[in-house]
Formats: sequence, structure tokens, C-alpha cells
Amino acid sequence: MFRAICKLLRKDELGQDLAEYCLLTALLALVALGIIFHLSGGMDGIWGSVNASVAGSVNNGAGAGAGTARTPAH
Repeated sequence: MFRAICKLLRKDELGQDLAEYCLLTALLALVALGIIFHLSGGMDGIWGSVNASVAGSVNNGAGAGAGTARTPAH
């Protein structure tokens, strides 16, 4: 009985490729997710520095154009 089950398990490799491809796909998805999370921290730093420099330039130039706006002629 045991030999028959072992023989059956050795011959039945029909779904083995599918299982291996699923495991490989899951591994690739996890690696891609890790890379995205790693890069998102760097991108957050870049956007933070750009945001700070833009906010600083907007705040520094806020008073430069005061009083120069034209009013429509009546």
C-alpha cells in the first residue's frame, strides 16, 4: 500500500510547474514591493527638500509684488 502511494506521488507531477511558477511570482512580487518601499523613502526625501525650497522662495518673494497690481480704469 505504501509503495503504491509513493509510486503514485512520483508519477503525478502535473501541477508541479504551476506551483513553482506561483511561488516564483510571489517571490518577485515581494522583491518588487521591497524595492518600491525602499525607493519611496528616498523619493519622500527629495520631494520634501523640493517642497521646502519652493515654500521658502514663495515666502521670501511674497512682499515683492505688493502694491504693483494694476486697477482697472473706470
